[in-house]
Amino acid sequence: MSAPELIRIVSRSSPMALAQVERVRAELAALHPGIRTEVVPVTTSGDKWMGDLAKLGGKGAFTKEVDAALLAGEADLAVHCVKDVPADRPLPAGTTFAAFLKRDDIRDALIHPGGLTLDELPAGTRIGTSSVRRIAQLASSHPELECVPMRGNAGRRMEKLAAGDADALLLAVSGLERIDRMDVASEILSVETMCPPIGAGILALQCREDDTATIEAVSGVGDPDTWREATAERMFLHVLQGHCNSPIAGYARCERGGELSLRARVFTPDGKTVLNAHEWAGPLDPATLGTSVAVTLLRQGARELIDSIAH
Repeated sequence: MSAPELIRIVSRSSPMALAQVERVRAELAALHPGIRTEVVPVTTSGDKWMGDLAKLGGKGAFTKEVDAALLAGEADLAVHCVKDVPADRPLPAGTTFAAFLKRDDIRDALIHPGGLTLDELPAGTRIGTSSVRRIAQLASSHPELECVPMRGNAGRRMEKLAAGDADALLLAVSGLERIDRMDVASEILSVETMCPPIGAGILALQCREDDTATIEAVSGVGDPDTWREATAERMFLHVLQGHCNSPIAGYARCERGGELSLRARVFTPDGKTVLNAHEWAGPLDPATLGTSVAVTLLRQGARELIDSIAH
């Protein structure tokens, strides 16, 4: 099959999203020097809305307009952060993931103007974040700190920090790296301190199912280990059927020898109850591993915990 001459890439229009697209364009250019790429930016409802995401329908607010452009034929390829793609329901009919790029750093970073670490922050320090995952974990590990609602892209949040809306921020390391702002990080938090969201640090390439030429052209930039990790994590979240107000965290890891593991946690919003599971795949395929870890947490009461949280 002949490769397409032009691939139109649709993405959110934020600086972070466009930086992600540039990575995709560079990797495609290295793999297929003869293919041209063109960016089709869209502003999603999630980017416009600064309130509670649950009132806007949850994480799908960041993907709906991108999906629509892909399905309408206005673009050939969509670039998504996997953590923003809902896993409690299937991808839009007629679309598929063609590749997951090699995973970036999955950790969170603390940004404090005075350079303090998380353990050094004085009681009452205001942490700017609207992430229920981060809020629950901070409530569990550092209850003396205060979380204040803060949304917007990384640049906008740093502007709010400078304006005094918060005393510190928690942001994804991968995001700071993509916009070349790791200089602001005062501490990189371990995954034991702050368990990441499902899909952290993974960029997904989504195509129309019937566009076999584009699927074939872009699949070569995918990373097999990342595919296994993403598959396990998304199946885990799908089985749990968590909503956008569910404090769920976890990550799969493919070791050098090829062995795959998945560690996951479910919290109450106040951080007082924490359910834990950690399993190795052994003979299980990634999707079955994700299912197994979810079932382990369901046996611990995850369903009741998740259903008790308003959304």
